[in-house]
Amino acid sequence: MRVLVAGASGAIGRQLVPLLLSAGHDVTGLSRSGDEVAGGAGSGSARMVAVDALDRAAVTEVVADVAPEAVVNMLTAIPAELNPRHLAAEFEATNRLRTEGTRNLLEAADRVGVRRMIAQGLAYAYDPAGPGLADEEEPLWEDPPRQFAPVMRALATMEGAVRAAGGLVLRLGHLYGPGTIYAPDGSFVRSVRAGKVPLVGGGHSVFSFSHVYDVATAILAALEKDVVGALNVVDDDPAPIREWLPTLVRLSAAPRPKSIPTFLARLAVGGWGTAFMTELRGADNARAQLALDWRPRFPSWRGGFEQSFAPHAAPASRD
Repeated sequence: MRVLVAGASGAIGRQLVPLLLSAGHDVTGLSRSGDEVAGGAGSGSARMVAVDALDRAAVTEVVADVAPEAVVNMLTAIPAELNPRHLAAEFEATNRLRTEGTRNLLEAADRVGVRRMIAQGLAYAYDPAGPGLADEEEPLWEDPPRQFAPVMRALATMEGAVRAAGGLVLRLGHLYGPGTIYAPDGSFVRSVRAGKVPLVGGGHSVFSFSHVYDVATAILAALEKDVVGALNVVDDDPAPIREWLPTLVRLSAAPRPKSIPTFLARLAVGGWGTAFMTELRGADNARAQLALDWRPRFPSWRGGFEQSFAPHAAPASRD
């Protein structure tokens, strides 16, 4: 299958491209830089094209030239370091990619008759007021903290456009693994090592994690299915921050996190930073496992974190 991967040089793309090549797909990757993404042993490299996804004419030209049968949209422009107080500004480029960039890809794909469209959503954007884990029928966050509101609007616009086009949105959890903020060299782990990540208000925020390799295998599986709508692509082990943060502290040889009340956190990091630490809701992956015949290689963040921090750990895509 001819597959166009938008955002091929990102953390997910660098896991996905080798898998697609190994499976025999003809892969073209789009990125702002056009940097090469190598495949696995003997599988060569994808054709990489430098293009600004916000440039409608350029996207139209590339898609017409490639004439893909499937488009995978993993476009983001998230800074390596995030300040929760400035989240709206720091996500402005990503919000545009999710709205304008997605529109450009969908219009170009429609012109050449692309039959499969897969895009990236968020599994931690569900309304936290609901009980238990969120499945795909649960509403997204309708009244989020002010800094997160533009992110939610962009997500809703993107999801609506992809689903209207008969595509599939994979709602991803908190990404970890190579190239993410939870990697040993990632910004979140640096903050943990610096003692800057406390347990806020008891650490009740529930995280569903997604290893970038497992996201890649889910995309590979979805290319061969006719599933549309939205699926939660997360691991099997949602956990509150009070449970997973101590494990990350241990693995990163960081100081024990402090405990602070919610009102002090709000003064320091604002509404979104506080909600991130206290309110998020985990997601249920049962539908994705059934619909895609998919199982995560890392069913729990516990083993995934251990693998990430193991000395000389090989990237997940190599074994």
